[in-house]
Amino acid sequence: MAVLTTFLVFVLLIAIGLGLYGMLLYNGLIQVKHSVDQAFANIDVLLKQRRDELPKLIDSVRSYMVYERDLLDRITQLRIKTGAASTGEAERLQAEGQLSAGLSRLFAVAENYPDLKANQNFMQLQERISALEEQIAHRREFYNEAVNINNVRMEQMPGNLLAGAAGLRRRVLFEASADERADVAIGDALRVPG
Repeated sequence: MAVLTTFLVFVLLIAIGLGLYGMLLYNGLIQVKHSVDQAFANIDVLLKQRRDELPKLIDSVRSYMVYERDLLDRITQLRIKTGAASTGEAERLQAEGQLSAGLSRLFAVAENYPDLKANQNFMQLQERISALEEQIAHRREFYNEAVNINNVRMEQMPGNLLAGAAGLRRRVLFEASADERADVAIGDALRVPG
């Protein structure tokens, strides 16, 4: 009888230990999921601020940049795409990256317009958006780190057994788009109105 009692106590302790381990593992997965959501929400605040500033920037440069209508139209279209509710997370992150590249190109093009560079409103908007871009880049690092932890935990044993129950799903990194990696071509493509 003592052997049976000892065995039952041992089995009960193992079951309690496994239950506690499962609970800790599940709670850790929940924390990972919310870390990704929080990191994206931190970026999203800055992306919305940038999106709100863009119409003012475009209006301030529209009268100066006669030959860059395509660039201004592309930035406007990307702004609309990044704000669309139907855009999925991966598509939105890609559009945000393209928008950053478009803004870099716009600021590079603005160098060819002395009157625009002297415009106080443009300069303030450029500084504001450049500061937002820098903050977005810093927060992108935290987001990508959280996404990486999320994706690794989903694949590791035994976390992958509870990942679905914890609501984890594979998330997309906020990577630089091809537009962001490309050099800004100013040269012959630009004509300074004279």
